[in-house]
Amino acid sequence: MRRWLTTTMAQATPVKAAIEKKLGDFFKPSHLQVINESHMHNVPKNSETHFKVVVVSTKFNDVKHIERHRMVNKVLTEELDGPVHALSVKAKTPAQWDKSQKIEPSPSCRGGSKA
Repeated sequence: MRRWLTTTMAQATPVKAAIEKKLGDFFKPSHLQVINESHMHNVPKNSETHFKVVVVSTKFNDVKHIERHRMVNKVLTEELDGPVHALSVKAKTPAQWDKSQKIEPSPSCRGGSKA
């Protein structure tokens, strides 16, 4: 088991597992979190549509913030063209992560009421 995974594969759901594998394989991160935030939105229970990813990788060294997001989006093209409706990206270098590991919580959904 890779040490950066935040869940075991048995606990991971299919979309989350695919995101973890693709980001892990491409970025070789020192830290990776894939957080399913779908429960915070007006979607059916157990959905996999809204995610936050925290990726810490040397591949982000000397890369501008917007380009880091583009890199992540490119790796996850299939998911973004399919089941993933929203993706929040926190892409940091190891030096940035060492300086601050704080990740702000996502705001509550404002796109509709939950039934």
